[in-house]
Amino acid sequence: MPHRRREGEGLPDWKQAHNKSHKQVRARVEHVFARMKTWKILRDCRLRGDGVHHAMSGIARLHNLTLAG
Repeated sequence: MPHRRREGEGLPDWKQAHNKSHKQVRARVEHVFARMKTWKILRDCRLRGDGVHHAMSGIARLHNLTLAG
């Protein structure tokens, strides 16, 4: 959760830097969620009980295989 300033006060530099890094990480995560929602494999298995779990496991395995070379 980002740091908030009190009325009439400014934030210290370290709190501003922390807010900036928090905002950047959150933006990356939100973009990933948005991309995942457009994938057909996730839309098709959303209604099944554990379909999303199996789909995400498969995607993670493929991703790790790509990184391993």
